Amino acid sequence: MIGVLVLTHEDLAECLIRCACHVTATKPQQLAYLSVFPQDDPDEVVVKAREMVGQLNSGDGVVILCDMLGATPCNVATRLLQPGKVACIAGVNLPMLVRVLTYRNESLPVVVEKGIGGGQCGVIAVNVESCHAD
Repeated sequence: MIGVLVLTHEDLAECLIRCACHVTATKPQQLAYLSVFPQDDPDEVVVKAREMVGQLNSGDGVVILCDMLGATPCNVATRLLQPGKVACIAGVNLPMLVRVLTYRNESLPVVVEKGIGGGQCGVIAVNVESCHAD
């Protein structure tokens, strides 16, 4: 099973995980979060994130979901990347997290592909017609 680390600014990761548990009605194993606050030293966050990745990895790999490309959480994640072992997806949202959790028994590349697809498909314009469709 692919381990999942949600690495974001402030409390976003914790809230996303809580919401995903609500949506899926489960408390998934090998799922953790790490919050980054303005006062945190990025080098210390890397050490903590590396430790967490090690704990989450049961041998199948870990996917790190970050909130924003180029920001500190994602920059930390890039320091942990290992081809075939540790992957990262930026732009985490609830549909992405749920999709990753749904497909985490697949290979790491499949989980990354499904996560990106779930995140993208979860961003849509909602209008009156779509809300009242039969």
